[in-house]
Amino acid sequence: MQDLRTFNVTPHVSQNHARRGGSAIDGRTTRHRGYAQSQHARPRIEPAFGWLKCVALLRKVKLRGLGNVDRLLVFASAAFNLLRLPKLLARPA
Repeated sequence: MQDLRTFNVTPHVSQNHARRGGSAIDGRTTRHRGYAQSQHARPRIEPAFGWLKCVALLRKVKLRGLGNVDRLLVFASAAFNLLRLPKLLARPA
C-alpha cells in the first residue's frame, strides 16, 4: 500500500473489516468518490474475470508469446460477451 501512495496511486480493493488487525484500506482511500464508484462497478467486472480464469482456462495460459496470449484473451472475451448477449437483449429498454 505504501508503494502505491508514493506513486500517488489510489488502490481500489475492498475493505476487509473481518481481518485480524482491521482493514488495510483506511479512510484516506474510502472517503473519495472514485472509490465508491469503483466498488459500485466491481460486481459487473469481477464475474467476467472469474469466467475467463475458470471456464476459458486463462488461469494458467499454456501459450507462448504475447501475441498468442493476446489472441486467446480477445477470443475468450468475445465468447464471454456472446454468452451474455441473450441476457442483455432480453432487458427492456
